Amino acid sequence: MTIVENAAPQEPVDASDTPSKSRRKAEAQALQALGAELVMLNREQLAQVDLPESLRDAVTDAQRIKSHEGRRRQLQYIGKLMRNVDAAPIRAKIDAWKSVSVEVTRQLHLIERWRDRLLDETTAIEAFAGDFPQADLQQVRTLIRNARREREHNQPPKSYRALFQLLKTVVSGR
Repeated sequence: MTIVENAAPQEPVDASDTPSKSRRKAEAQALQALGAELVMLNREQLAQVDLPESLRDAVTDAQRIKSHEGRRRQLQYIGKLMRNVDAAPIRAKIDAWKSVSVEVTRQLHLIERWRDRLLDETTAIEAFAGDFPQADLQQVRTLIRNARREREHNQPPKSYRALFQLLKTVVSGR
């Protein structure tokens, strides 16, 4: 038996400094999910995100892959590449697009509620005029009348759609 006298003493490894295997796995899955969100972006959005060339190439390759298994493997590869990238700016950019999307959806729902209310309630035009004094009420009344007539006669909803577009202009110009 030989004794090594010049061996450096081993420093104890503090378990609290290293993340657990579960935490590392969760972080890897989160990065892979972020990579999957990158794959769902269109060309213009992808061009606005600052990515390393290898990651950008992997994302564009994944967008072309149609095979389920091939796409799954490519997403895993993207997740691996994401480990070497600062994900915070990417996440912030995607979240900003999502918040804009949520706001647009909220506004479209508001317009739809106004359109349905204007078509169903005869007194809704006064409430609409109170909330949106800049609106051309004569044009709104005409479109309401025509949309109701189209509904009664089972005609194509031309005025119904035109009313929506007019309301969209009025509500967004608020």
